[in-house]
Amino acid sequence: MLEEFLAAAGWSGARREPLAGDASRRRYERISRTGASAILMIAPPDASDEMSRFARLSAHLRSLGLSAPEVLSSSPDAGLMLLEDLGNSLYPAAIGADPTLEPELYRTALDCLFVLQQAAPPADISDFTSEEMARQAALPLTTYTGAAPGTPCPYEAGLREALHAMRCAPVLMLRDFHAENLFWLPERAGVARVGLIDFQDARLASPLYDVVSLLWDARRDLASGLRSKLLAHTADALGVPLPTVQAEAATLTLQRNLRILGIFARLAVIDGKTGYLAHIPRVWRYIEDSLDAPHLANLKRPVLETLPPPTETLLTSLRARCDLTPIP
Repeated sequence: MLEEFLAAAGWSGARREPLAGDASRRRYERISRTGASAILMIAPPDASDEMSRFARLSAHLRSLGLSAPEVLSSSPDAGLMLLEDLGNSLYPAAIGADPTLEPELYRTALDCLFVLQQAAPPADISDFTSEEMARQAALPLTTYTGAAPGTPCPYEAGLREALHAMRCAPVLMLRDFHAENLFWLPERAGVARVGLIDFQDARLASPLYDVVSLLWDARRDLASGLRSKLLAHTADALGVPLPTVQAEAATLTLQRNLRILGIFARLAVIDGKTGYLAHIPRVWRYIEDSLDAPHLANLKRPVLETLPPPTETLLTSLRARCDLTPIP
């Protein structure tokens, strides 16, 4: 079926090269022929709805002048999609090659978000509710600490209240807006210099959700002082007082990183992807820092009494649980 798909798309006989995987169930290959290349997405058979959402959102983003990859050919029922190749210059690689570019790259990424947020979202995008966000933040109770499924989470209700109290009106958010999902395309102009991928799980949420995803990146640290400057830029662009932006960012930093803590632990224990454990100390630092926000004071004790810090002993135990857990 794959060869038939490629032939129908005009890529019969193209050279195929596997690309590095991520935390998703999808696989990617770069296919190439003389003078041209494209990206082949291979998804599980049950991912047809996800792939259709990707195609619809790609068209929406491109209509706004943003650099989502063009869908060249698609067969969602077969789990196959052929995409425009945005190259190899992911943000970490571009910054590694020239660290002086970091402020420009991050500011341009934020400006890309502001263009997105000012446009009306597609009609079929659902709200990312406070209830769902708080429930996801309870994930580490089972995956990180090993508590039995169904164990009540002591901080879930308090976090739900904090999320519900946020003031910014919801907009389209891409959800996984971080450096390893962004390409630097300097040959393009303006916000089109930011290449976007991995947006099929987009929802409606606070405009600060993607800002937090970018500036409190679970996989990399920002240059000293850069986050504060970019938050001030965000406040100006949104027309929201900086203290409000800082408070809402703290709430979302707590929610996102509790969820990420649970996901990284699950990826290690269930999927055998233990490389994600190296990022847990950074994620934990974000959680601790966010709990210093005055409006989150009531959550500090329940979170820190429920979840132990990621000592080397604890991380070693997660690796050991991986060895004992059957991997499908």
